[in-house]
This record gives sequence, structure tokens and C-alpha cells, in this order.
Amino acid sequence: MSLPTSSVQLYTLVDEFRADPARSLDRLAAIGLRHVEAFDFVSRPAEIRAALDASGLTAPTGHAPLLSTELWTPHGSIPTPEPEAVLAAAATLGLSTVIDPFVEPARWATVDGVAEIADRLNAVADLAAGYGLTVGYHNHAQEFLVDIDGASALEYVVAHTDERVAVELDLFWALTGGQDVPALVQRLGSRLLAVHVKDGFVPAENPFAPDVDRAVTRHLDQRRPGEGEVPLVEAMRATDAVRWAVIEYDQSPGDVFDDIAASHAFLLENGLAV
Repeated sequence: MSLPTSSVQLYTLVDEFRADPARSLDRLAAIGLRHVEAFDFVSRPAEIRAALDASGLTAPTGHAPLLSTELWTPHGSIPTPEPEAVLAAAATLGLSTVIDPFVEPARWATVDGVAEIADRLNAVADLAAGYGLTVGYHNHAQEFLVDIDGASALEYVVAHTDERVAVELDLFWALTGGQDVPALVQRLGSRLLAVHVKDGFVPAENPFAPDVDRAVTRHLDQRRPGEGEVPLVEAMRATDAVRWAVIEYDQSPGDVFDDIAASHAFLLENGLAV
């Protein structure tokens, strides 16, 4: 059984990275990481690429919007660049796969909306191929609010997209969406390129459901791996398809670099990644 490789989503240390990219990357390298997942790279791919090269790191995957004209964040929505601009920046940065990190819950609420997401993913996969790239989708919890033909909306999209379209499964958010996470991992099979590794205690209500105050996402009870209720070990041992085990905290519970180091150690010590 081949093991995935550790990486870290730079959103985890967004404040530190924006303040001092070079020092932040050097600290990740000192922890033993060799790869990162890029975030907010479209406006400055050459600058980030130079910082990565200087630290001896690479970014095989990255998050950027491909399916929306606005991107929701816990601090408000922001306009998004055109897919061509995203893909050109990704190629400059040296990415292999660009992963869309969020599609608004309202678009996951109907069969037509979910089908349109699948169609857009297929179209952007064709576009990305011209840049030598592949694309994927990263879930939160809205993708599990509606079932279509007995399957979650996320799995409907997987069934209706080209095999080139990858899935990055956020294990914490899948549990928040009420999923049996190891079973979901098994069902996704070879489409599962990466997982987001983080632990914690899920909110009492799905924060992306209608009429729920989404402000709960600013106060998540996230913990270091092994200290919460996410079945990380069981989920990651449910498949050998995953290539990247991406450490992430939406809100780090302590010192962010110490928390990343603890996550990296958890993966290595449990034989879940290299």
C-alpha cells in the first residue's frame, strides 16, 4: 500500500504567510515538510514561486476559484478572477492540480444546481488541459445537505464528471456533513487525490444549512489530530488512492507552527503519510 505525502494548506498560516512568506516557508521546511498547497496565489505567482524555490518547497496543488464569480470567505465574499487567469498563474507556480475550494450552498440545493456544477467542472477540466493542468473540488459541508438518487450531491458530481476531475476530501467537513467518513472515502475510490487532515468537534448544526448562522465557522472547535472526533486513522486507511495528505486548520488551536508540526508528526507516527 503506497502512502500519501504530507503537505500543508497555506491558508492555515495565512496571516504569517502574508506578513513574511520566506520566513513562513522556511519554518515549514524546518518541520520536515517538503510540499505545500497554495492559496491566494493568482495575483503573485512568480513571487510565491521564488519563495518556494528558496525554501526548497513545491506546491503540487493549490486552491483557487474556478466555478464562481465570487468566493465566500468567513470574512466576506470577494470577486474572483477568470479561470484562464487562475490556470496561467497555476502553471507559473508549478502546480499540477488546481482545486476549487468552495461553491455556495445555494447552488448545491437543487438537482439543476448540482448538475450545473458538474458541467462547469467538466468544462474547466478541458480548459486546464491546455495549460498542462488538472482540476479538482474541495468540499465543506453543504455538499451533503441534499441527496440525489440516494447519493450525496458531492457523489452525484463525481459520477457526472470526467475521471480527470479529482476530489480533495476535507475529513472534518465531511463529518460535519453527517457522513460516515471512512465509508465515503471508500466510495470515492480512485477519484480521491487528496485529503485535508484536521480534527476537532463538529458544530451541533451544519453551518452551511439554510437558516443557520454561518458565523459559527469563525468559532470552530478544532484540535490537533487525535484530539477530536474525526476518524482520521480509519478514513486514511480506507484507501490507497490518496496522493496528498494536506494538513489544515481553519482555526489553529494554538501556535500555528507547533500545531502543524504536531499534525505532521501524527501522520508519520501512525504510518499515514511520508
